[in-house]
Amino acid sequence: MDFRSKRVSGIIAQVALLLCSSCGTTGEEVCDSVLVSNLPPSSFRSSSQLSSSHAPGFAKLNRRDGAGGWSPLTSDRYQWLEVDLGERTRITAVATQGRYGSSDWLTSYLLMFSDTGHNWKQCRQEDSIGSFPGNSNADSVVQYKLQQPAIARFLRLIPLDSNPSGRIGLRLEAYGCPYTSDVVSFAGGSSGLVSRLSPGPRRTSREVVSLKFKTLRNSGTLLHAEGEGGLGLSLELERGKLLLLLRRGTASSEPRRLASLGSLLDDQHWHHLAVERHSTHLNLTVDKHTERIQIPAEFSRWDIEQLSVGAVRGLVSERDFHGCLENLLYNGLNLIELAKHKDHRVSVTGNVTFSCAESVSVAVTFPGPQSFLQLPGARASSSSGGVSVGFQFRTWNKAGLLLTFDLPQEGGVVWLYLSEARLRLQIHKAGRTLLELSAGSALNDGQWHSVELTSRRGHVTIAVDKSEGGVAHGSHSVIAGSQLFFGGCPAEEDGPDCRNPFSLFQGCMRLLSVENQPVDLIMVQQRLLGNYSQLQIDMCGIIDRCSPSRCEHGGRCSQSWTVFHCNCSESGYSGATCHSSVYERSCEAYKHNGNTSGRFHIDVDGSGPIRPQLVYCNMTEENTWMVIQHNNTERTRVRPSPGVDQHTVHFDYSTEEEQLLAAISQSEHCEQELSYHCRKSRLLNTPEGSPFSWWLGGPGPGRVQTYWGGAHPGSQQCVCGLQGDCVDPQHYCNCDADRLEWAEDSGLLTHGESLPVRSLVMGDVRRPESEAAYRVGPLRCHGDKNFWNAASFDKETSYLHFPTFHGELSADVSFLFKTTAASGVFLENLGIKDFIRIELSSSTRVVFSLDVGNGPLEVRVESTVPLNDNRWHRVRAERNVKEASLRLDELPVATREAPADGHLHLQLNSQLFIGGTASRQKGFRGCIRSLQLNGITLDLEERAKITPGVGPGCPGHCSSYGSLCQNQGRCVEGASGFHCDCSLSAYTGVFCHTEFSASFKPDTTVSYTFKEPYELSRNSSARPSSIYSDTTLRGENVSLSFRTDRSPALLLYVSSYYRESLALLVNKLGEERKLTDSRALRFRAGRGVVSVCEDKLEVRYRLDSSTDAEVLSSGVKSLADGQLHTVTVSRLSGSVSVQIDQSPREDFNLTSDGEFNGLKSLVLGRVLESDDMDPDLSRLASLGFTGCLSVVRFNSISPLKAALLHPHTSPVVISGPLVRSNCGSSASANPYAAENTRHLSDQSGSVASGQPLVNAIRTDSALIGGVIAVVIFVIVTGLAITGRFLYRRKETYRNQEVKGVQQDDSQDFPFNHQTDSQNASTENTKEYFI
Repeated sequence: MDFRSKRVSGIIAQVALLLCSSCGTTGEEVCDSVLVSNLPPSSFRSSSQLSSSHAPGFAKLNRRDGAGGWSPLTSDRYQWLEVDLGERTRITAVATQGRYGSSDWLTSYLLMFSDTGHNWKQCRQEDSIGSFPGNSNADSVVQYKLQQPAIARFLRLIPLDSNPSGRIGLRLEAYGCPYTSDVVSFAGGSSGLVSRLSPGPRRTSREVVSLKFKTLRNSGTLLHAEGEGGLGLSLELERGKLLLLLRRGTASSEPRRLASLGSLLDDQHWHHLAVERHSTHLNLTVDKHTERIQIPAEFSRWDIEQLSVGAVRGLVSERDFHGCLENLLYNGLNLIELAKHKDHRVSVTGNVTFSCAESVSVAVTFPGPQSFLQLPGARASSSSGGVSVGFQFRTWNKAGLLLTFDLPQEGGVVWLYLSEARLRLQIHKAGRTLLELSAGSALNDGQWHSVELTSRRGHVTIAVDKSEGGVAHGSHSVIAGSQLFFGGCPAEEDGPDCRNPFSLFQGCMRLLSVENQPVDLIMVQQRLLGNYSQLQIDMCGIIDRCSPSRCEHGGRCSQSWTVFHCNCSESGYSGATCHSSVYERSCEAYKHNGNTSGRFHIDVDGSGPIRPQLVYCNMTEENTWMVIQHNNTERTRVRPSPGVDQHTVHFDYSTEEEQLLAAISQSEHCEQELSYHCRKSRLLNTPEGSPFSWWLGGPGPGRVQTYWGGAHPGSQQCVCGLQGDCVDPQHYCNCDADRLEWAEDSGLLTHGESLPVRSLVMGDVRRPESEAAYRVGPLRCHGDKNFWNAASFDKETSYLHFPTFHGELSADVSFLFKTTAASGVFLENLGIKDFIRIELSSSTRVVFSLDVGNGPLEVRVESTVPLNDNRWHRVRAERNVKEASLRLDELPVATREAPADGHLHLQLNSQLFIGGTASRQKGFRGCIRSLQLNGITLDLEERAKITPGVGPGCPGHCSSYGSLCQNQGRCVEGASGFHCDCSLSAYTGVFCHTEFSASFKPDTTVSYTFKEPYELSRNSSARPSSIYSDTTLRGENVSLSFRTDRSPALLLYVSSYYRESLALLVNKLGEERKLTDSRALRFRAGRGVVSVCEDKLEVRYRLDSSTDAEVLSSGVKSLADGQLHTVTVSRLSGSVSVQIDQSPREDFNLTSDGEFNGLKSLVLGRVLESDDMDPDLSRLASLGFTGCLSVVRFNSISPLKAALLHPHTSPVVISGPLVRSNCGSSASANPYAAENTRHLSDQSGSVASGQPLVNAIRTDSALIGGVIAVVIFVIVTGLAITGRFLYRRKETYRNQEVKGVQQDDSQDFPFNHQTDSQNASTENTKEYFI
């Protein structure tokens, strides 16, 4: 077949497909027959008519009979036109037209349906919008297709607005088809249907029970399915909600609630119910809402033996079902039809009729602020001598006026109202309250509540729910006036005196009675009784805005009559509907917010369904590691169970399955340590033979893996086999050599599809000589594929396109951008009318605009700084059913509320354009990265690779993140992101923020050598030149922090080969003070002056070997107080400045304007070689330094960092005890002081030929070892305290040579040493100390 033939056949197939789809996707016949045009005039009723020629019978589409249509007597919102279709009919569409040859037509209207001509139900668009668009002239036809077909006999149309230049005029048509059904009615008293299903194998892939029901009762059992052993499922109404209950055993056992769905199901309207059972779950549907429910395992083989409807004693409610059922089907079998024909498979009990006789209950709705109902009060001739008023109400509001009337005999007023969801009565006269009563609670729950107000013989009583909800009594005579006002008061200029100091009532009322006489609300509607305004009579228009809940991610929904509210606390999400996550998506994102190592919640899919998880983020290395623990990361000895050949271990992770897999998928690299320590315990055997041990890894329970850490998947080897250095060349694992000496096979598993390790199976552990230990480390991942996913847009006409964005009810968009342009569109997606767009409208403004059918809406955020500064800026936009919001960087969120009853669904159908628009105008020039829509990251880089004018990636991150590098750290660009180079800083850490501190003893020396003498004449160094500074200086910058309580104390000493030097020390310096009391006579021959010594800083410069050192003394006192002090000394030629802590800078001038020549060494602590020193300084230097030194820096040299990080590879000599600590940290001054952590993967020791260290908890000697450890600790602690006491008393010193740096805290000072059990702060081994 050639190309043209293929194309023609394709077109034919598409046309055939379109023709088939026009017949309906479900295969149902077309349902669009005319329903109104052939009806007789008697089928039409209306509120009024302008004349006999404007009668409702003339309101037929495209007819010119009479005056050409229906027009009421007055054109207000209290008019209506009603059509009786003769029987219940499926209605699919409605069309309207103005009155022929006139200026009369509707511009909007309400549509109501009913089975009985009472209890009308309003038809709504998208479950929200009540009004329908009408006509723009008298002749054109406007048809609206209902989103869901309506089943009704009666149709009522209520005009809202009409042509301003005319009046209401209407011709209409309805479209649909006949509706057939089988109906049954239950009147209680054990009435019901019981179907006993025939025994035998009948299991199918699914079972379906469906029906429709209507009732006025809010409780009762609809259906109960029972199987073998009394195991059953029940569907019950409880407070107007449908409950799915599970019962095991007898009826007296406590049922288990599996689900709750629906609300307000006691409204006497038909509701659809379906239960679809599969092997592991149920699909429960109520009306249009379906919920998937997991069921217990025992239901996987459960068969229904009996199906009961109506006459089943409830598991929650003890009342039987009262109401009607329609089309009760079990797997397509019509049980009502079988019951009507007295089929033996269905039995009937009690009072059951095969029709639906409904009691007429007329309700009235108070929808708005101008709603009220005015009724006549008790007649003057009434002999009751009091008042009696009763009614039922339902509402979501906590407050509102229910009833008020005057007391004509005493000039007072009575208010019956809701306050804080309680019923309150107040009698008020002349500015004071005569009586106040309250009853009931939580009356704003949307349920019907009855209220009775009675007053007889000087006593007044209010009762709620026939005394069940509460009763209150008071002593006062109440005789009502001539008018009773329900729900509110008329406007002051329109009616009698009626005062309402409370909120207006919004809700429904019914069963009103005055003096025990029911009120006919239909007469009220016809203006034959009382008066009213803004009421909807013969319907209850209550809506449950929390069913289904629009609150996402577990947010708790509450509501009033007009709006709902979501409580997002403890959900981890924010926004009006709890849609957007408050957490970042990765450790990488937290790092770039300036955070340091610690535990963080990460939400891998943002606003998606996966819940946040708590992980540890290790940010002490260039890569940012996410660490996910499991239940055993320690090295553990294998203890095989008796009679079992294999030892199996399972690992449970601290996060859920979907969280775990999403984190692995999103990361650039993941790894997990797997090690096996063995003695006569073989591991994998040979690649050709069956392995002795294996592990399971990957999704779910995992797949069997026969390779070991460091090897390739499927190789059945260890890392030594891959490298060819196993202890036995004939095997591919060290343990397979089967030797008596301890051996080890360990390495990292890095194949993402095989992670995490789920289980470990070890086989060769049963032989007498066999011993083994294993360790599976935590899962560690670094990198975020989504965080750096970026695209660069070079031209305004360039863009990327993606499939249509589907965010009908909730949509969130987040991304980062940087640009030098002043404007451009970031994102656009169009529909037929709806659209969504985010753009940079000016250099300081971002605009989020959209339309969901309610008209365009814009949210703007203005920045105080230019946004085209080529730095990254973050945009977060969200649209939900309540509001649209926009956030730029860390500026306050801007929001715009959506209409309470407007369109809800955002309907888009075009491609999604990124960086441009469909018109290719106003495109964006710059970079966009980390673009996420509803939690899904768009792969900009892959799409950019195949799109002209757009490039993958976007360099240049240091302009935005460089400020995170502190303390002279240098930002270094990377292909994805950046890192801080701390080689020129005295600090370390991910942001060069972690200080290097050490505790010094009197005999501690750290000596840093600049250059050997023979190197001074050489042009180059054999070592890296960056380690050394110039040896001839005309100035230097020295900074350090210290803490000590000893004085004198040498802090730092720098010497040269030419007998020049610099010394920083704390010394006791004397000063004279004048005494003001009588003690002055004892000193200095009565001159009142005394010499006082203070601990101050001395800076001693000797830049000329032929002269003595010049001593510069600071005025800052008390430096040996055990507190942390920071010193900065700067010299340029002969000018010296000294800064101590926050004290003012002190400036000095040297007499010798010389150079510092031939630098030799820098010494911290005790100076061992003091030949070139003057005697006084030599004496002070021999005392050494006792205390803490931190972040020592001499120009670009960091000697303390070199000593602590690289004592063996740097030009540093350490003598005496040098103890690394965070003693230089200050919680108030250093927010990173708490970051001193160690990774659990580093807690295990190395094993060579000795026995491996194992988890002591899992060994038989755990208890003994613990006791011994405690005893040793107590003894050592006692000796340490005694030694410390003697040391402090006798001030003895002991010299000790050390080869390394001890990792411990000094006990001489109360230094704050905080550790984290998770990780230890470690520096990248490649980082140097300069």
